[in-house]
Amino acid sequence: MIAVIQRVSRASVEVDAVCVGQIGRGVLALVAIEPADTETCAERLAERILSYRIFPDADERMNLSLTDIAGGLLVISQFTLAADTRKGSRPGFSTAAAPEQAQLLFDYFLAILKAKHGHVETGRFGADMQVALINDGPVTFTLSVR
Repeated sequence: MIAVIQRVSRASVEVDAVCVGQIGRGVLALVAIEPADTETCAERLAERILSYRIFPDADERMNLSLTDIAGGLLVISQFTLAADTRKGSRPGFSTAAAPEQAQLLFDYFLAILKAKHGHVETGRFGADMQVALINDGPVTFTLSVR
């Protein structure tokens, strides 16, 4: 599984011009699922996102996690993160999980996050989504688990 996480002041997602998820201070996570990913991968990635220390403490050092600040979490499925971009000028998507497999694992991933964290929002799996954010910093990291 791959996640691009961004520390945000606020973020939202719309589907068909309707806001389906929004957060204030917290993390926007764009998540891709690859064919070999398992529930164990989902559990590990959820733990990493919740505990990754990207928020400033009193000394302005990145020492606090999303859990520490009780921030919001907006999770968006984004299969394009798993694209094969090694050659040519067009991405290949055989490296992304099939939609049925990806949705099952993404739903499991969301359930873990919602069980462990108070404020989790999401878009709509497979939909054309418009995501808006104010990246705080900017602070952006790529996390992956196998």
